[in-house]
Amino acid sequence: MNERGLSKEYSYTLTAEREPVLRVEQKRLFALETEDAVSGVLRKETDEFTSKNLEPYSLATPELANPVFGPVFVEGVRKGDLLAIDIVRIVPDEIGFTGVKLGQGMFHDSKRWGDIHREPHTKILRHSKGGSGTTADGRVVFSESVEWGMRPFIGTIGVAPEVETVATSITQGPWGGNWDCRYIGPGSTIYFNAYHDGGLIYVGDVHGSQGDGELSGVANEIRSTVELRVRAVKQKTIPYPRIETDSELICFYSCKPLEDAVELATGCLLEWINDEYGVDPRTMYMIFSTCPDFRIDVYQMVKIPGISYTAGVRFPKSYLERMRR
Repeated sequence: MNERGLSKEYSYTLTAEREPVLRVEQKRLFALETEDAVSGVLRKETDEFTSKNLEPYSLATPELANPVFGPVFVEGVRKGDLLAIDIVRIVPDEIGFTGVKLGQGMFHDSKRWGDIHREPHTKILRHSKGGSGTTADGRVVFSESVEWGMRPFIGTIGVAPEVETVATSITQGPWGGNWDCRYIGPGSTIYFNAYHDGGLIYVGDVHGSQGDGELSGVANEIRSTVELRVRAVKQKTIPYPRIETDSELICFYSCKPLEDAVELATGCLLEWINDEYGVDPRTMYMIFSTCPDFRIDVYQMVKIPGISYTAGVRFPKSYLERMRR
């Protein structure tokens, strides 16, 4: 058990079998606390990033990683509705961690760069406060000479699947999972199909910041407080979760190979634009190929058995408003 202690509020699966730990009204702001991806075990640089040190969580198959808060039951949500989850605010803990874990990451089996993974390594990141007086808009201090702006987001989010129980660490699907997409952050709305009454939402694995791809498999892993607001769009379903910001539509997908994830994400975006704005797919296909504001991102591309790659595409809403039919 870690220094905070995991309560019944945390789960390592997305499932409808757990009783709700929180009930909220639609459109009512609420807050929840999340634990870091390794259940609070690594809090000092002397805490070695090893399977032995991660016991008892590392003894399970798959490992018990990415604890999530939930499920959260949203009043008035029915199976078959579309959930719109507004991510209002994320306040990171004062420290986070990254590091190198043996057998995980882009270069763990590389002949040229294998020395990176010769031994496990833990790196503690410090978080300073920003203008809000909190770490929500502060700085990530990597060392005396290197720092950058905080950019927190939710790494693992989802709802209870219709018939399955899935692990939070390695699973991604229409119900959610371990996407590590940096656009699932403050100011964004993420949409999910509701497979059960109440939605049954799970949230965890928050990152203070992350580079594209999360190549080592370890971002700036943090504890946090997350503020959300949820509403239901009645009797509407979508092919895969999607993200909306004030300025962009973002679709993403998880699968292998990576080019298939890009293709499937692009197809989801074409469908969204056709349904919402009435622009035909052929026109958008040509625009995507010629407009430099159409962007492809790789969020997670980690060599871990069982996990897929996550890629996304995004396009400004300003073009679409002018084209709306």
